[in-house]
Amino acid sequence: MSPEIGRGPLARRNPVAKLGAALLIALPLVATIDPVSAFVALVLEVPLLVAAGLSARQFWLRTLPLWIAAPASAVTIALYGAASGEVYLEWLFVRVSEGSLLLAAATFLRVLAIGLPAVVLFVTVDPTDLADGLAQIVRLPARFVLGALAGMRMLGLLADDWRALSLARRARGVADSGRLRRALGTAFALFVLAIRRGSALATAMEARAFGAPGARTWARPSRLTTGDALLLVAGAAISTTALAVAIAVGAFTPVLGR
Repeated sequence: MSPEIGRGPLARRNPVAKLGAALLIALPLVATIDPVSAFVALVLEVPLLVAAGLSARQFWLRTLPLWIAAPASAVTIALYGAASGEVYLEWLFVRVSEGSLLLAAATFLRVLAIGLPAVVLFVTVDPTDLADGLAQIVRLPARFVLGALAGMRMLGLLADDWRALSLARRARGVADSGRLRRALGTAFALFVLAIRRGSALATAMEARAFGAPGARTWARPSRLTTGDALLLVAGAAISTTALAVAIAVGAFTPVLGR
């Protein structure tokens, strides 16, 4: 984890606890499509978002895709969603009704309620710490975890490789015209380079017995603490409270029962 990202108390929690909290928030909210539960969950998530310790710039940059996806999804559903109740606008395939607007609002809030904590929680996760937690706490196979960790570490090289390949092709005079052709050629070269690097990495890891059978030892122990347990409880409490409020006010709308 970069030392500049996330210095709050939530950033120091075990990655497995962050993963569990995100799932405990998201999974129950998927079961309903009403705006009340999503709004309540979004309000209750504010302390978690603040506890991550992100600066305002980091928060908005990291969550920018959500702020684009949420209104885009809402507009699409408002225009083309299932019509019910009073119809306000109808033109060709577009039908804006009371039901579609309510569903659009629920979708907008739900994308933010599910996406914001997931993004904020995982932006403060170090891949190595996550691999340690998945192997030692969740008990996933070490071979799978180490392979996934190695692949995640290689992802950071793709941007540098793309830049280097682009400069090299321009220096050889093979990328002076045709932007689409240049991009396709660079992408293919990057694909070949990634395969070669992956093969070399796999061979090196096998030579160092990363794929050996039997129990492994780990340089850094990964354990759940009281703070991690409180984070999991907070995630469960957010979704439970949101669903309870929706049921109490009669707004609960199960997805499978619609």
